[in-house]
Amino acid sequence: MSTTLSQLDEVKTGAWDGGKSPMNVEYGKIMMWFFLLSDAFTFSAFLIYYGAQRFSKISWPDPDVVFQSIPGITDHGAPLVFVGIMTFILIMSSVTMVLAVEAGHRGARNEVIKWMIWTILGGLTFLGCQAAEWSHLHHEGYWWGSFPETYTGAEQVGALQFANLFFTITGFHGFHVFTGVLINIIILCMTMGNVFEKRGTYLMVEKVGLYWHFVDLVWVFVFTFFYLV
Repeated sequence: MSTTLSQLDEVKTGAWDGGKSPMNVEYGKIMMWFFLLSDAFTFSAFLIYYGAQRFSKISWPDPDVVFQSIPGITDHGAPLVFVGIMTFILIMSSVTMVLAVEAGHRGARNEVIKWMIWTILGGLTFLGCQAAEWSHLHHEGYWWGSFPETYTGAEQVGALQFANLFFTITGFHGFHVFTGVLINIIILCMTMGNVFEKRGTYLMVEKVGLYWHFVDLVWVFVFTFFYLV
């Protein structure tokens, strides 16, 4: 009987006590992966529907014509330049997040703070660019349920579908970026307050980094579907 109880105690304490999974992955990180997986399904559903509409028999707006402006500089003649800048900014913010996570692994608090600030600035700049693009497109006549008067006949159906899907999907992605910026600010404040130093780990920075990289990866697909295809 004593042998059986000893074996049960060993199973309870040795196999999995709830702190880490059998695969030696921290619980919170697993939950983040589950959340990102579910979010990926949502974005996939949006983009698959967009692709189905884009490649149907509906006449569709030409991205080189729709996105040929640089808000505040020129209204035409620069196709995809502005969104290229936006994409570069978001990718660079992902690089700075990698550097923040790496610094956290080394326990370099000041470097974590520096790279988190750059990541936040990158996210805010991207959101500012997106707001400028939305404002310009709205001025051109694109919005939910509306499109420029230059489209006639069968073109109107495609223009309406394009406008609705563009603002819905890019808005959904922008909401994720905005949420990521807020979370990054919270993590930055916690870092500056020595919270992670006292815990002895910067694992929270890595978890937030997973979310930020996911947001950047999704933008690559959004960029491809809307601006290139």
